[in-house]
Amino acid sequence: MTIEKFRNHFINLLEDLYPIEELRSFFYLIAEKQLNLSRINIALQLNDELTLKEQFNFYQAIDRLRNHEPIQYIIGETEFFGLPIKVNNQVLIPRPETEELVAWIIEDTNQKETTVLDIGTGSGCIAIALAKRLNNAVVSAIDISSSALEVAKKNTLINNVNVKFSRIDMLHFEDDLTLQHEWDSKFDIIVSNPPYVRIQEKELMKSNVIDHEPNLALFVEDDDPLLYYRKISQLSKQYLKHNGILYLEINEYLSNEMKKMLVEEGFNHLQLKKDMFGKNRMIKCCLYAKTR
Repeated sequence: MTIEKFRNHFINLLEDLYPIEELRSFFYLIAEKQLNLSRINIALQLNDELTLKEQFNFYQAIDRLRNHEPIQYIIGETEFFGLPIKVNNQVLIPRPETEELVAWIIEDTNQKETTVLDIGTGSGCIAIALAKRLNNAVVSAIDISSSALEVAKKNTLINNVNVKFSRIDMLHFEDDLTLQHEWDSKFDIIVSNPPYVRIQEKELMKSNVIDHEPNLALFVEDDDPLLYYRKISQLSKQYLKHNGILYLEINEYLSNEMKKMLVEEGFNHLQLKKDMFGKNRMIKCCLYAKTR
């Protein structure tokens, strides 16, 4: 079967689940990966025959799409801030809103020498983008998941940047010897995109997210939705320099609660920022004074 005929077959098999234009995009993304061809070359070679093995690989991808698995996991990669990022089901797929958070940090920081800590790094996308775009930045990142850190380390190699990774549980950072022994100096910037989706909000989300992306990185219990933010703020009071800045991606529904909590924890100069969709998605703040 030719590439063109299989493309039409691919769309016919999935058109009951996805819009046609989205399926065209899926096909070319999979074809680029499986056939090792650029989209332009695929378009020029539509009459080329697919081997049985190539067809089998496409059918495997079709089965995964029928199960609503995200295309990024199927092809094993995505793009974040113009950079290639490997992903699998152990890490969240980076969102455009998080790119806006990174852009905010870069705009504020310019090219000053700076030290950065990314808490809950996942795929490493935030840390890697900052290390790539801020020439004078020294970037560290932590995550509780060893599997996520393996992905993040691969992404540093792909993007030719240096990030110091540590496996640390942000909820119990007080007991972690890594912090006590390795973090002698403090950070100019701490950034985090922690779990912030309440269990009650699950019904608002699509199955491709709920069923395939790691719940550990997404959800927080309804009775304490600011759990991770509170711990991050407490960690920041110990490891953020005086006049250092804390940047957070937040739940759009909890911006007022977030501001109240941060003030209670000793932060000021709070600035709330909307994302491209007009939702309260980011916040930055400073420390009043040294706390250590």
